[in-house]
Amino acid sequence: MTDDRTPILIGVAQLTQRDVDPAAAKEPLGMMVETARGAAADAGADARLLRQLDYVAVVNMIAWRYANAPRLLAERLDAAPKQELYTTVGGDTPQWLVNETAAQIAAGRVRLALLAGAEAVHTLLRAGRAGVELKWSKSGAGTPTIVGDARMGTTDHEMNHGLQMPTQIYPLFENALRVHYGLSLAAHRERLGLLCSRFSTIAAQNPYAWFRQARTPAEIATITAENRLIGFPYPKYMNAIIDVDQSAAVLMTSVGAARELGIDPSHWVYLTGCADARDLWFVTERVNYCSSPAIRMAGRQALQMADLDISQIDYFDLYSCFPCAVQIARDMLGVAQDDPRPLTVTGGLPYHGGSGNNYTMHGIATMVGKPRAARGTKGLVSGLGWYMTKHSIGIYSTEPNPGTWTRPDLEIYQAEIDRAPHPELATEPSGSATVETYTVLHDRDGQPTKGIVIGRLQDGRRFVANTPEDRSVLEALMVREGIGTAGIVSSSKGLNRFDPV
Repeated sequence: MTDDRTPILIGVAQLTQRDVDPAAAKEPLGMMVETARGAAADAGADARLLRQLDYVAVVNMIAWRYANAPRLLAERLDAAPKQELYTTVGGDTPQWLVNETAAQIAAGRVRLALLAGAEAVHTLLRAGRAGVELKWSKSGAGTPTIVGDARMGTTDHEMNHGLQMPTQIYPLFENALRVHYGLSLAAHRERLGLLCSRFSTIAAQNPYAWFRQARTPAEIATITAENRLIGFPYPKYMNAIIDVDQSAAVLMTSVGAARELGIDPSHWVYLTGCADARDLWFVTERVNYCSSPAIRMAGRQALQMADLDISQIDYFDLYSCFPCAVQIARDMLGVAQDDPRPLTVTGGLPYHGGSGNNYTMHGIATMVGKPRAARGTKGLVSGLGWYMTKHSIGIYSTEPNPGTWTRPDLEIYQAEIDRAPHPELATEPSGSATVETYTVLHDRDGQPTKGIVIGRLQDGRRFVANTPEDRSVLEALMVREGIGTAGIVSSSKGLNRFDPV
């Protein structure tokens, strides 16, 4: 007999709003209202179920700011929850919220929870271009409880050298992976095209995906006017797309409460394993740029909680803002490169769409349908925040794990990650140096504009620097392997420069 306190997911819903007239488009709040009601319907109930919510959590929104989003959402649903939560920034937060909410349910502190998020960047951009003033809500009485790690993802020193946006940082990991795998530039490009093509094929079959177009490996890997380079080695088709209108919501409760609420067990999906961890916080602190000790540890803990081996997972949705995120997660979880199991159920952020911090809620909502359709199968979802920084993992099944549901203690295994030896950072480096990893940034016309280098001094200390903006230097880094390139690094007025020799 399953413990009545065991947390379960009972309802999920998604919404993709396509090219509606901006003046008539649903705002993020309206989108969340629709997906909340859809989640109730998915649980086999009607909107009256939502009046019993005692916990409403909303994922941090990029496009639009509400004074109290969970309060506004609850009011639209005729609910009066005791807890109103709003997350900090991070693509890990939907899965982290599921893990945290499950722990609250298991402890008896929450009976019926709604987790929701939405973005309407597409409508906002179109409204701006058309000069349409959007009369969307902004108010909301009270102040929600902010949950999650609120630290910024980069240091001032990193930002001064161009490390500010995902498109500027994730290519550093990808170039390091190429050398780690022992690939040439051409072979690496071909492998990335194949990986991404498989994702786009899944998106083409997903009714909620923003781009329902299967692209060939060559289409994705070949640089064209439509598929310009953004941050070497990534052309546009390998980057997450935030220009979307999407929402997803999840309803959670306990086994005992589900029985009281009349939710049929055919709707129940168990979170049989979960874990959260963070890598050394800032990019320049990392052990290296081809691994993630935090994903390795979180995966191990989640699988141990679920009493499973990675070979027993039937479905994956690995966070996919950029190909390096997928590859590192795959490697850290122990999935072989030639494993035939797809690594996404949605199509991923470049093709399904990356709805701000809420993409992983879509991954969870899609994943819930997999074990429901094939009872006894297992699915694993990973979420990622900042720059391969924060990680959350959940394992889903229609079969509960035996015994009392207990979430792994984060701090016990986080301490091991935090103690990992890593290079000292030299903020004013000088002398002979070599490139550890790098990228070349491009403008909207696809022209190279800036080289960013993370390198090592002869004494092993790490530094971040920019290359000269000389076009020949930038192009050389893209036609020959740049990692291992020798040069001279210098520092002036807080900015570092690396000159290849």
